Amino acid sequence: MPPPILLGCQGLSKAFGSRPLFAGLTFAVHEGDHIGLVGPNGAGKSTLLRILAGIEVPDEGACVRRKNLRVGYVPQHPTFAQGMTVAAVVAGSLPEMAETEQRVAVALSRVGFADPSCPADTLSGGWRTRLAIARALAADPEVLLLDEPTNHLDLESRLWLESLLDGSSAACVVVSHDRYFLQSVGRRMFEIDRIFKEGLIEVDGTYADLLEKRMEILSNQASYEESLANRVRREIAWLRRGAKARTRKSKARIDAAHQAMDELKDSRDRSVAQSAGLDLAATGRRTKRLWHGTGLTKRFGPIVIVEGLELLLTPGMRLGVLGPNGSGKTTLLRMIVGELPPDAGEVRRADALRVVYFDQNRATLDPALSLKRSLAPDGDTVVYRDGTVHVATWAKRFLFRPDQLETPVSRLSGGERARIVLARLMLQPADLLVLDEPTNDLDIPTLEVLEESLLEFPGALVLVTHDRHLLDRVSTTILALDGRGGTERFADYGQWEAKTRARVPATKDAGRADSAKAWKGSSRKLSYLEQREWEGMEERVLAAEARAAEAGRRSEDPSIASDATALQNRLAELEHAKHEVDRLYLRWTELEAKRE
Repeated sequence: MPPPILLGCQGLSKAFGSRPLFAGLTFAVHEGDHIGLVGPNGAGKSTLLRILAGIEVPDEGACVRRKNLRVGYVPQHPTFAQGMTVAAVVAGSLPEMAETEQRVAVALSRVGFADPSCPADTLSGGWRTRLAIARALAADPEVLLLDEPTNHLDLESRLWLESLLDGSSAACVVVSHDRYFLQSVGRRMFEIDRIFKEGLIEVDGTYADLLEKRMEILSNQASYEESLANRVRREIAWLRRGAKARTRKSKARIDAAHQAMDELKDSRDRSVAQSAGLDLAATGRRTKRLWHGTGLTKRFGPIVIVEGLELLLTPGMRLGVLGPNGSGKTTLLRMIVGELPPDAGEVRRADALRVVYFDQNRATLDPALSLKRSLAPDGDTVVYRDGTVHVATWAKRFLFRPDQLETPVSRLSGGERARIVLARLMLQPADLLVLDEPTNDLDIPTLEVLEESLLEFPGALVLVTHDRHLLDRVSTTILALDGRGGTERFADYGQWEAKTRARVPATKDAGRADSAKAWKGSSRKLSYLEQREWEGMEERVLAAEARAAEAGRRSEDPSIASDATALQNRLAELEHAKHEVDRLYLRWTELEAKRE
């Protein structure tokens, strides 16, 4: 017996103007579901999530929610009112709920905030995402909707978020282009894409299972399309022989032939899979040493970015650079391209070295220019590999429509801006390619094309990215920054992750205990009774979580599914057990604060 349904969607359709996003989507979200939602840019993933959250309404169809369903929503770009503390932001989402102060404290501690009075408008992108998650968690949602939550998180924070979602009993729907994240978090997978006849495929399994299902469906669609094409050819030949429509049988066959033609056209239109055409150009230089830094040191005030770094870049070397947010990855890249000089050490570059730099902030784009002028500044054509290409054709290669050519860059999405930068990058032959977060806002099909292009690039590559799949597949060596000037080399991403996970608490209980210890509060010391209470708190928390887990199993007992009274009693028991766990964690937090 499947778990109860939280959200049921039937025939959902949505369009912006004359441009359809999706049509006829039908699916359900059940209790305990952990759903990964993927699809190409423009497929409507964010819009679908907003419909599930009740923020937008579909043009057609309906989304039915269970009565009094608690929904938490984390937008792709969270915003907070000016001048508010992080505690005030979370409290603002609980205007009518009891125990607001306790809920705020628990939510902030779960996501790692140590100071509830920290101003929200001073937070980095990664901590803004954490605050948005805390705001959503505070109301104890039954379903959590997250739109690209990994966009601004460094790799260690992504591992933290995976652990948080993995340990949550709430259902969640997560939109992400991070394939490792999807593989770790997703227990069901949805993909929306017009290439599928129903507009959506769903799989009970991981992202890898979705890829297998996708290949099977597309293969079956291709076989059916070929069969349909053969049938259409036979019917066209019959019509050309002079089919007479005077008999009912002939008229029905003519109608069926036209219907088959329309179906074939629709199938072919849907089966055109669009992906950006990336082909990175190299100069063909034979020099073995392209860039060599010895004894490199760089500081910003008291902050040491690197100290005594030795780095040699040669053709075919693909260096992945890792480190927490703020550790200086972009600063290192700017030293390599020559925008910043080292404070100490020596840099030697090959003669006439050609370096192409992808800036994560898209600083090279003028927001006032049109798409056409951004792609072709000097006319209606671009020069690519000693030939000329019309700007409309060049734009189409990067998935832009002809009617977008006069659109200002300021009105384009983040993914579209990234594609402009990649299009311009392709026109510049390079010996050394330096990419700073090129994957932000790119969909999975474009990421796959970028991977293949980087693997085929014969020059040297330096890559900063939070996309673990890209990093693992492309890099030949990893350089990790620790944020204090130290560096460490790894053979691959997996070696770095194994070492990092060894430092992360091994269990959910340990992780939550560490979150409680991170909370700062009153400086008063514990009394004798409080000290005794603190010493037994971990045991009490573990016992309470065991009772909550047992209550959860009792509430899912199929034998009471038809007994409304018994089911209501079990659900009330579960709710009480969960509140007891939260109460104990809050009390543990308070006692820890006094011990500090």
